[in-house]
Amino acid sequence: MKPIASIVLAGLLVSAATSPQQQQGERSEVVAKIWAGQPVDFAMIVRGQRLYVGYYGADRRLVIASRATSGGAWERQTLDTAVGWDSHNAIAMATDGRGRLHVAANMHVSPMTYYMSDTSGSASSLRRIPALIDPAQEQRVTYPTFLKDQQGRFIFRYRDGMSGAGNDIYNVFDASTLRWRRLTQTPVLDGEGKRNAYPIGPTMGPDGLFHMVWLWRDSPAAETSHDLSYARSRDLVHWTRSSGQPLSLPIRLGNSEIVDPIPVHGGAINANVTFAFDAKKRVMIAYHKFDEHGDTQIYLARLERGGWHIAQATRWTGYRWDFKGGGTMAGEIKLSEPYQRGNIIVLQIARQGKGMQLRLAADTLKPTNAPLPQSRVRTTSGWTTVSAPPGMKMNVLTTQGNGKRFRLTWPTLPNNRDLPRAKAPAPTELRLSEQPL
Repeated sequence: MKPIASIVLAGLLVSAATSPQQQQGERSEVVAKIWAGQPVDFAMIVRGQRLYVGYYGADRRLVIASRATSGGAWERQTLDTAVGWDSHNAIAMATDGRGRLHVAANMHVSPMTYYMSDTSGSASSLRRIPALIDPAQEQRVTYPTFLKDQQGRFIFRYRDGMSGAGNDIYNVFDASTLRWRRLTQTPVLDGEGKRNAYPIGPTMGPDGLFHMVWLWRDSPAAETSHDLSYARSRDLVHWTRSSGQPLSLPIRLGNSEIVDPIPVHGGAINANVTFAFDAKKRVMIAYHKFDEHGDTQIYLARLERGGWHIAQATRWTGYRWDFKGGGTMAGEIKLSEPYQRGNIIVLQIARQGKGMQLRLAADTLKPTNAPLPQSRVRTTSGWTTVSAPPGMKMNVLTTQGNGKRFRLTWPTLPNNRDLPRAKAPAPTELRLSEQPL
């Protein structure tokens, strides 16, 4: 799952509160000054009539702030953890079925950092939970994610281990006892101590199933990613191949369904794997890899009746993004989720900062220059444009609820492979904008 998207814009930061281009009905306010040393995923959710925002403040400490969705004063709670220079240390936040707020944050191969509120959902009632189930499997935690299944069960997924040697653990919460237990007795994805999976999802599809796509990686070096894989599940416990054939847990490289057998050093990277569904509810996976000439190309794999149909969407010559090493890198390619408009599949990408749109015929997946049909769906107005100061990037996070949609924007320095910089930047503004739906 990817809860945040980042965009790079040139120029100075535009104040949405005073910009003459501000969209009708849009309101804006500064939430706080924040740490701007590197991009790291913040969190924002709407539950009932409350809006919650999780961020790292100017002093790097984790802050959870909330207010009514209608506006008013913020309630803030500063927690006992502070971020360093690592872009992996995302904030995950959700509420369970009884209104308790759960927060997991600031972890990259780190001991569990987890907080839970009382049933009021008040940030001030958050208390640290030192261990959820087994402290031995909670010492090297990364990628915390909250999920809810079709029965409303509250589920927490994380990676135990490290890049190149990790497993994906799923826990389920019992609201009556306030205790967690294992959802599955084995990891769902198991690297066998030799590799780890980088899952995208699980994501609920239009067919009522959870779908998950991943690359395996053999070491912290990004170029050792390989074997684009897929699985689906109705309950996050029982998993199958696309054919419906059951998969025994844990899912390992040897029993994975391989969508595309991309080799190690094959030009694939987990940060640029996305998936969505076409008009016939078929899974579409967008990614890149090297072609037979060693050039980087964009591909789309679609699940069809006879299996996976893989189409090459670009015909670039002389271009190769030959990434190497570990740490969060500034990517030369940005790849959004594919979508269908009429009889055309659309891929929005950026290559070396230049945006472009790729179009494939929906029936054949062959590239096409056909114009996009007009959308018949009424859309809300756009957001006021905000730009990052020179040398920075603008991070963007959106959500909606209670009749409104909300956007967070905050500028930071770009990725630096999670390494400290010689000088920390001055704090920047975390700005919240809102519009009626």
